[in-house]
Amino acid sequence: MTTKPKLLIVDGMALLFRSFFASAAMGHFIRLPDGTPTNGAQGFVRHVLTAQSLMQPTHMAVCWDMGSHTFRNDLFDGYKANRPAPPEEMLPQFDMAKNLSAQIGWQNFGVPGMEADDLIGSMIEKWQNDADITVISGDKDLLQLLNPSTQIAFTKKGYTEYDVYTDTRFKEEYGIEPAQFAQVKAFMGDSSDGYPGVKGIGPKQALTLIQTYGSIDNVLASLDELKPGQRTKIRDNMEMLKLSHELATIHTGVPIEADLANLVLQDYEQQTFIVLEEQGFTLISKQARSLYSLV
Repeated sequence: MTTKPKLLIVDGMALLFRSFFASAAMGHFIRLPDGTPTNGAQGFVRHVLTAQSLMQPTHMAVCWDMGSHTFRNDLFDGYKANRPAPPEEMLPQFDMAKNLSAQIGWQNFGVPGMEADDLIGSMIEKWQNDADITVISGDKDLLQLLNPSTQIAFTKKGYTEYDVYTDTRFKEEYGIEPAQFAQVKAFMGDSSDGYPGVKGIGPKQALTLIQTYGSIDNVLASLDELKPGQRTKIRDNMEMLKLSHELATIHTGVPIEADLANLVLQDYEQQTFIVLEEQGFTLISKQARSLYSLV
């Protein structure tokens, strides 16, 4: 019996932001000789190098947002509108992180108008029967993508600790199928993404509604069974409920211009990291040497 490929899908933007803010809080911007800050970009690479050594994937893809405007902004002006602009020190690090990723030999993916989540969902849809998939992210929205061959490893602490969700764990904890999670989000809304869902319905009530009725449509068909207060809230926010569901649903049909064979991880060459060190990325070089015995 042949062993299935192990595909690691990395939410590049999630790791970049996490690495930036973890070190920026202490004023550690780790600048290049010309003054350009590198803390987020180097942290992202070091995180991925460590994850690779821990998880031992055979294949890997790194997914990125391509600018802040997506089709969700076209659906709803308020989508992510409450998020502050990235700090000035972070601005040069978006391209830097992608360039470092490519230089090391990782495959980057990004589609204008779509979010990294949509690419991750589309990769899972495309390769769920061909590979065992692990996604690294900090974004709980991805729970809706879980299936028997896909697990989500949520970043927890440092570069080595993860909170791993499988399809089975999700069903035990939530009492619904992963695909129903976007319908829960539609009722409860998401303050960080800036859409309200149904005002007055929080996470517990939202989950109970989907556990009880199975879908938004079934809740709407059963409004007369609900308590008067709940019924009124849903009736008053019907349009926003439907829009919130659209915003919360991850697209799984984005064309992925690659075959699984394109994502095979190659052995690292010492020269790659010597060049990076010469460019000023000393922390990356040090991490690679310690993890992969590059001498």
